Amino acid sequence: MHAYRTHTCGALRASDVGQTARLSGWVHSKRDHGGLLFVDLRDHYGLTQIVFAAGSPAHATVDHLRVESVITVTGPVVRREEGTVNPKLATGEVELRAREVEVQSAADVLPMQVAGDEKFPDDIRLKWRFIDLRRDKVHRNMVLRSKVIDSIRRRMIASGFTEFQTPILTSSSPEGARDFLVPARLHPGKFYALPQAPQQFKQLIMAAGFDRYFQIAPCFRDEASRADRSPGEFYQLDFEMSYVTQEDVFAAIEPVLAGVFDEFAEGRAVTKPPFPRIPYDEAMATYGSDKPDLRNPLRITDVSGQFAGGGFGLFARIAAEGGVIRAIPAPGAASHPRSFFDKLNEWAREQGAGGLGYIIYEAEGPKGPIARNLEADRAEAIRERTGAHPGDAVFFVAGKKDEAAKFAGAVRTRLGTELNLIAEGRFDFCWITDFPMYELNEETGRVDFSHNPFSMPQGGMEALLTRDPLTIKAFQYDIVCNGIELSSGAIRNHRPDIMVKAFEIAGYPASEVEARFGGMLNAFRYGAPPHGGSAPGIDRIVMMLADEPNIREVIVFPLSQQGEDLMMGAPSETTTERLKELHLKLDLPPKVRR
Repeated sequence: MHAYRTHTCGALRASDVGQTARLSGWVHSKRDHGGLLFVDLRDHYGLTQIVFAAGSPAHATVDHLRVESVITVTGPVVRREEGTVNPKLATGEVELRAREVEVQSAADVLPMQVAGDEKFPDDIRLKWRFIDLRRDKVHRNMVLRSKVIDSIRRRMIASGFTEFQTPILTSSSPEGARDFLVPARLHPGKFYALPQAPQQFKQLIMAAGFDRYFQIAPCFRDEASRADRSPGEFYQLDFEMSYVTQEDVFAAIEPVLAGVFDEFAEGRAVTKPPFPRIPYDEAMATYGSDKPDLRNPLRITDVSGQFAGGGFGLFARIAAEGGVIRAIPAPGAASHPRSFFDKLNEWAREQGAGGLGYIIYEAEGPKGPIARNLEADRAEAIRERTGAHPGDAVFFVAGKKDEAAKFAGAVRTRLGTELNLIAEGRFDFCWITDFPMYELNEETGRVDFSHNPFSMPQGGMEALLTRDPLTIKAFQYDIVCNGIELSSGAIRNHRPDIMVKAFEIAGYPASEVEARFGGMLNAFRYGAPPHGGSAPGIDRIVMMLADEPNIREVIVFPLSQQGEDLMMGAPSETTTERLKELHLKLDLPPKVRR
């Protein structure tokens, strides 16, 4: 018989009754019933109930053990007595009668309980993460993550993609966040950068003649944490394809994503390919976001013309000065009490807006402060334009175009939540396309890249030479699901001349482009195919499938919100000798000087 186990703790069934089995695992829970000691023994695979007879040596050994001690138990498999079968357990028809027991490891007093659903503070969970990972829900999330990655890998290979691993120690790249730098001991004063993404390398793989590349890529960004973004590091399905148009990229990745979500959706509906394509400008006008949640049925409408020259002076003035007025319908809101509208108005002020105007459409006509100062025909035109019916309300946002669009999107989301309009139990995918190539940096007044700087501008070199940069669109696209951006991607700029010009417009002289991206530019000078790709976030995919609100719940060893590893004590100080070896001196701020 094997030294530790003949079966796992999730394997025994009624068909095994009469066999002698050996199990090893953690003492999940203990129950003393009149001398009989019942132990739920747990391993990676499940739970099995163990019975220790009163007065037996095995009983005496286990009786004093704390939960989470590791034991090996040997004995006969028996059928549970009638009325004690546990249908919630796969092993619930049987139990093991302990004949022998060996303690492999006795547990100390636990800093947190494994059994049960008690909630613990994040700092406790992260400091004792190896214990937290024993808990059923967290454990299942990690198994789900592994299965999702395996499914993605199989689907990508079946679609003709070849897996490569790109370097971790590399040079800095403008990906929109701060790099993590690694001092190069053999090159004093120089640093490696951990890759924010394998962007340049995957394009070089295309230039090297490999047609379809992918990897489950680790990426490193020195940025703040939030619910759907882990600080420090994350993983993405990085892929690239040669000789493709934007639609070819869509056609390649849609079946992979739809297939993975279908596989793990557990009955939740998934958008079938092809996913809807929504241009960026339309997304901002209709949803107030470039990450629209299509489960929310509300649509934003421009009603600037209905207020222009009208009796409601504030909105008429905004329209006359070139501003916009956006309308967001609220189905059935007319039946809500005044406190509902006051609460939304107060929320709008907390967001930095002046308030949130509205019209209530009742059977006898429009009501509310705006309606009292607006001509009846204009109020009716707004009702028709927004599709409102008697019993509905319409809320309004006014101001500069971009600001109004974003706040209208926030109002749409808030109303969808408050009115319980967001459809549950589904994954609604879409593509956001035609992003602006450039945007104006409000702080510096300079033109910056708005998205991926390695993207091909629509119109190519001619557009860069002849058009206002702020009007140029790029072959850039995002995959969005339920209001969460899973991926950014683009058809790449494979022409050195176009790339140099594109960076010049964003304030990078040719010499700097050569210095920072010379490796990729040189590759393109020796013949590069048109290519494009994307990089859906693995962590976010698993977070959504697990129905978890925070990305830390699907990462085995996540950092804290402050970017610290509370379990391993990272980041940590180093010795003076090590700093000298790396040719570094510290210049610490006063509050952390030592």
